[in-house]
Amino acid sequence: MQPIYELIDNTEAKQYEFHVGESVARIEYIKVQNKIYLTHTEVPAALEGKGIAGALVKAVLEEIDRQDLTLIPLCPFVAGYLSRHPEWKRLVLKGINIE
Repeated sequence: MQPIYELIDNTEAKQYEFHVGESVARIEYIKVQNKIYLTHTEVPAALEGKGIAGALVKAVLEEIDRQDLTLIPLCPFVAGYLSRHPEWKRLVLKGINIE
């Protein structure tokens, strides 16, 4: 069972964050009108391999869905997550193919 982390939208830094102890896992974004570009996912080395990046992507996708935003996944990790979880592809801008 994955621990639950609070998703923080750090609008000043333009990133979603999980604070895990002293570390911060993050997904950087650019919002333009009703579109959101996820540009970069970063998890500190101490947290790698614990499923935190996947949990962060899932929480961000849930937030994007709640806000009724259209997703443009520029980050390879996010695109990989979408290919493994096709139920989220409905958020992706039409015309963008995720294998």
